[in-house]
Amino acid sequence: MVLSQTAEKAIAAYGGKLLWQQARKIEAEVSVTGLAFMLKWRPYFRRARVVEAVHTSVSRITPIGRRSGVTGVLEGPDVRLEDATGNILADRNRARDYFVTGRRLFWWDDLDMSYFANYATWNYFTLPALLMNEEISWSELRPGLLQARFPDSIPTHNRIQQFTFDLQTGLLVQHDYTAEIISPLARAANVVLRHAKNDRGLVYASERRVTPRSPKGVAMPFPVLIHIDVHDYRLSS
Repeated sequence: MVLSQTAEKAIAAYGGKLLWQQARKIEAEVSVTGLAFMLKWRPYFRRARVVEAVHTSVSRITPIGRRSGVTGVLEGPDVRLEDATGNILADRNRARDYFVTGRRLFWWDDLDMSYFANYATWNYFTLPALLMNEEISWSELRPGLLQARFPDSIPTHNRIQQFTFDLQTGLLVQHDYTAEIISPLARAANVVLRHAKNDRGLVYASERRVTPRSPKGVAMPFPVLIHIDVHDYRLSS
């Protein structure tokens, strides 16, 4: 796979090729708030635990809702809820198919949130590995700006997305997409407000803010649809 200059710089900024090729698991602690939660009648995430596979779309968030011991699990297109001992409480195959119409315009249950929150964080947290994913077609529109075309096999916001990186540091600045399961009009700008390093020196995006995106691609200052704080972020092989 031939990587563009921007992709090479970004991968190096987030730890390097070898680290991400060998990595198998991400563990993070996150808090997430914002208008999108209120619109779907969902509780905020308060220091939720996220565990994700690096190279396949598998993700777990605990707690996924109001019940402290319940985990929302994503495996490819399917979702399920598990209790603290791993028993399956509910499941839903091809979860995306359920978002077309009906009550999901107004409120989401735990399985709906399991799909959305898990695929979204998986896309965000595995970004350096995504740049090396041969299922995704990457093109460099100009220095610092990459466009990704995702296949149907990867759960994500929409098929064509853009990523802006800082030309000097290689770090992500803004991620543009349309959150189609919320609305075809949900054109969003996911802006990285801050990066941090964990105790092993790994750089990660520690604070993000998602707002509507103008037709010119500019992140609007409000309303804040999603605000993400990553309190801890770790990789393991």
